[in-house]
Formats: sequence, C-alpha cells, structure tokens
Amino acid sequence: MNHPLAPRGESLVHGGAVQTSGGHVPGLEGASAFTVWHRDPSPVPVVIAVPHAGRSYPAELVARMRQPTYSAPRLEDRLVDLVGRAVAERTGAALLVAHAPRAMIDLNRASDDVDWEMIGGGASARAARTIAPPAVSAAGRRARSGLGLVPRRLPGLGELWKRPLDPADLAARIEGVHVPYHTALGGLLEGVRARWGAALLIDLHSMPPLPARAGEPAAEFVVGDRFGAACDGALVAEAFAALNEARRLAAHNRPYAGGYVLERHARRAGGVHCLQLEIDRRTYLDPALAEPGPGLAATVDVVAALVQRMAIAVADLGRDRGRWRMAAE
Repeated sequence: MNHPLAPRGESLVHGGAVQTSGGHVPGLEGASAFTVWHRDPSPVPVVIAVPHAGRSYPAELVARMRQPTYSAPRLEDRLVDLVGRAVAERTGAALLVAHAPRAMIDLNRASDDVDWEMIGGGASARAARTIAPPAVSAAGRRARSGLGLVPRRLPGLGELWKRPLDPADLAARIEGVHVPYHTALGGLLEGVRARWGAALLIDLHSMPPLPARAGEPAAEFVVGDRFGAACDGALVAEAFAALNEARRLAAHNRPYAGGYVLERHARRAGGVHCLQLEIDRRTYLDPALAEPGPGLAATVDVVAALVQRMAIAVADLGRDRGRWRMAAE
C-alpha cells in the first residue's frame, strides 16, 4: 500500500502551501483519494477536513448505481470543499479534501460499519474477518439505516445499487481510500499538536435545509462535539461567539453531533480537539443546490472568522498544556 502522503506531483500553491496527494480511487487510474494542503511550520493550530465532497466517480461505480444522476449528488456535501479551500487559503489552516465520492465509501464511518447483506449477496463471516478485526466486526451501527461504510439506500429512492458488492472491491476501497485518509488526517493533527501543544480539527460538512420549528427560523450552522466528548467547551463557546457575531443562527449537536471522524481522532486529554461543522447548502449554493451561489463569499467570511477566532483559543490551550507539563516536571 502507498504511504498515505506519498508525493504525487508535490508543489507549492497559493500562499506557500505544499500540496500533496495520497491514496487512490479504485477504478480510476492515477486518481488520488485525497489531497492535502499545508504549510510547514503550521501558522495556526487548525486542520480542516472535507470527507464528503468527493466527485471522482469511476465509470464502473456509476454503472452499478440505479439512478446516479439523482443519488450521487444527494450523497455529496455538494461543493463544500470550495468553502474549505477558500478558508484555508485565508487563515493558513491545513486542509484535507477527499476526492473519492461518498457513494464509494463514507469516510465518516468505521471500516466495520458494513451492511453485510449488500456484500457478495449476503453476510459473509469470512469477508468480515478479512476486512475488519474480529473484535470490532459486529453489525454496523449505522449500516442498518442504509448509510453505513458503503451507503445502501436513500429516502425517496430506496436501494442505490443494481447488484451486490464483491468483498474484494470493498477491501480495495478500504485500503485505497479509508486507511490512507485517516492515517493522513491523524498525521496532520499530530504535527500541529506537536508544534502548538494543542490542535483543532474542523470536520467540514454541508446539510440540506433544516425544518423550521414552532415558527422559528432553522439553524444555518450546526456545531457538533459529540456532546462534549470531542472538544473543550471553551473552544465550542468561541465557535458560537463567532457565529453570533456574524448574525448566523446555529444549533449545538442536534441533529448532527459528529460521527466516526470525531470519535476516532479526538483526544481531549492529549490536546487534540475536534468539531463537526455543518453548513446549510442554501448559504453558499444556487437555488437548485447544484452550483456555487451568490452567498459563497459571505459563507467563507463567516467560517474564516470562526477559524481565526478558534485558532487563538486553541493556541492558548496549547500554552496552558505546556505550563502544566513544566510544572509537573
């Protein structure tokens, strides 16, 4: 397997950031699973990751989908990587963007979160032992809903696939995309933490418009911290302060508290804090929710201000951790 950050045309891009690609998309010759943009040393203790905006669709994957023009865009966090790119360029945050589409593999799910009935025509104990460690190969937590490691169904459409997925294909997706993506993300966070004493991951997503309740307007942003498990409360408070200053309605953990990315990478005691940030697609896309809209620049302004404000608070946490270590020694 390739190293997760094996150089593939490494180059300097806007602002002096180094661009590096890693992993590979099965079925697309030469296509990287993700790209990283980062500066060394990191100017701010923040990493932005975009796991669900991938648009590199192999022809074979599309051919297996029942209604690809309908289902594929609805699985994507449509074009939210444009927000992430602009914010990273403005703030200096490191950026990790997945190119493999969510229809192929969901990077916000554990590698054992599989509906085995859609693999090879039925549950396969042999495949389960091959792909996931026996200790964690229990039935997927979200797979039963149709949105496991490989999405199976969507509301309004039903089954996504014309035929079962071969276990070897699933293993190739995990090895080519899932493993190197999370290895790269863990490496980025550890590098930032080593420099600053603390690091913050903003796992960037977009959401369909939320329903209004009791006549109140719906939130445009949802900040998820797994109900306090993934991020220091002072950092969460800074996020809401930034959104309030921008006069944007925001919700906390409902309906999105954060998934596998936060569960895997957050280590509050070790100085690694993680937030999931969901953005209403109407804020940055056109009315059809298909292409960039007139609100894109304003949305970038809001998220950039949030990152800049939180970066200061994360740096403060890192300095405090350093003082505690020296006092303990």
